[in-house]
Amino acid sequence: MKIGLLDSGVGGLSVLREVHRLLPGAELHYLGDSAWCPYGTKSPGLICERVFAIADHLLAEGAGILVIACNSATIHAVGALRATYPIPVVGMEPAVKPAAELTRSGVIGVLATEASIAGEKFHQLVHTHANGVRVITRPCPRFVELVEAGQLTGPEVETAVDEAVSPLLETGADVIVLGCTHYPFLRPVIEERLPAGTLVVDTGPAVARRVSALLAPDLSSSPVGSLHIETTGSLGILESLLPRLLPGIEATCATLPIGGPPPSGS
Repeated sequence: MKIGLLDSGVGGLSVLREVHRLLPGAELHYLGDSAWCPYGTKSPGLICERVFAIADHLLAEGAGILVIACNSATIHAVGALRATYPIPVVGMEPAVKPAAELTRSGVIGVLATEASIAGEKFHQLVHTHANGVRVITRPCPRFVELVEAGQLTGPEVETAVDEAVSPLLETGADVIVLGCTHYPFLRPVIEERLPAGTLVVDTGPAVARRVSALLAPDLSSSPVGSLHIETTGSLGILESLLPRLLPGIEATCATLPIGGPPPSGS
């Protein structure tokens, strides 16, 4: 069964990486909406519109399960997707629950997009799983820009990480949640700039395990997997990024404009 994955850009490739690692025989079809990236600063209505357009394409191409590899898209569209499509839809959510269980200081920091932090789903997540734990949030739009540009290391990345993480550490946070699928690509830089004993968690591996649990019986006849990656943005940029984002993983690539270019200022 083909697995369809979607994201606002290339960030969801961090989730695809985990799915591919766990299910090397799977047929994966990924579409990143880089022409409209980032989603984190856009309205819920526009996010839903884009997610449905991309989901329709993935289903038309044979996807039997959808992975919404984007926290902003999950928060604003996963409920509607599940109500519309008769297939499994796996979404993302910031790892607040495991972070709350791991903290020793009683303070956790959540790095996320504006859309994720503002969503009711996030507030419900905190209410349900972080009782007695202080949750400090910080939007990091610069992280998305860096990853989309293929900048995963260097002084500019280090400065952006320091600006985002330092306020969390100052509050006493000893667990940092990566609440956007772009952020795991910056995890090495984040971890090297944290005090000893500070933990970093994200949900990519958990999503891969969920997909595996749903599809394991259907993968027994697929000893050799395949990976097709599409973008609504520049094919050249995508192809230049893949060796850094998915080293050692072969994929076919294509560009696929959906709905035309974003309106000015969107």
